[in-house]
Amino acid sequence: MFTVKQLSDMAGVTPRTLRHYDRIGILKPSRIGDNGYRYYGEESVLSMQQILLYRELGLPLEEIGAIMGRRDFDVSAALESHKVELGKRMRRLELLTATVDRTILHLKGGKPMESKEIFAGLSPEQEEKFALEAEQMYDPQIVRESNRKWKAYSAEKKASILAEGTQVYVELLAAMPQGAAAPAVQALVQRWRTNMDHFWTPRLDQLVALAENYCADPRFKANFDAVDPQLAEFMVEAVKVYCMRAKA
Repeated sequence: MFTVKQLSDMAGVTPRTLRHYDRIGILKPSRIGDNGYRYYGEESVLSMQQILLYRELGLPLEEIGAIMGRRDFDVSAALESHKVELGKRMRRLELLTATVDRTILHLKGGKPMESKEIFAGLSPEQEEKFALEAEQMYDPQIVRESNRKWKAYSAEKKASILAEGTQVYVELLAAMPQGAAAPAVQALVQRWRTNMDHFWTPRLDQLVALAENYCADPRFKANFDAVDPQLAEFMVEAVKVYCMRAKA
C-alpha cells in the first residue's frame, strides 16, 4: 500500500491532485485507515497510470472518468490502445522536431525554408484541434470567420502572409538587445499586429492575451525557445508596452 505522498511522488502529481481525483470519483483509494489517511494498492496505481496516459493523449477528466467507469473497461486493452496512439504521437513529434531544427537554421540565415515547410507535422486533424481550442478561448463566430478568411486566400497570398510573420520574428530577435520599448521593437509589434489582420483583428486586451499565450502554452513556448529562450517573454513585454501606449 502507498500513502498519498508516496503515490504522488511516484506519479509526479501533487497530493492535492490525488485528493481532487478522489472527490470527483476518478481515483478512489484502496482503503482509508482509521486515521483518515488514504492508502493506494496496485489496482489504484494502475488506474493512476491510465489517468496519466489519457491525460497525455489530451482527454479531459470527465471523459476519462466515463471511459474508466465502464463495466467492460479492460486495462490490458487500454494499454494496447495507448501504445498505438503514443506511437503515432512519437512519429509526429519526430517530424515536428525536424521542422523546428530546419526553422532554426532558416531564422539564423542558414538553409532557406519554404513557408509551407514551417507547418510540416501539423496535420489537418491537428489544425482542427487547435481550432476547437480557439473556440473555447475566443468567440466561436470570430474563429469561424478567421478560418473562412484564411481559406479564401490564394496559395501565393498565404505564403506571403506567413513569410511576413516569420520575418517579423527574425527582426524582433535581432532587435531584442534594444529593449521592449525601443522604437524599432515597437515598429515590429505594429507589423505583427498588422499581419494579424489577415486572420482577425484583435482588441488590445486580446493582443496581450495572445502574446501571453506564447509563454503559457507549451507548444508555442517550445517553438519560441528553440529560437531563443527569452523571445516569448520579450514578446509579451513588447506587446504590453505597445498596448499601453495605444491606450494613452
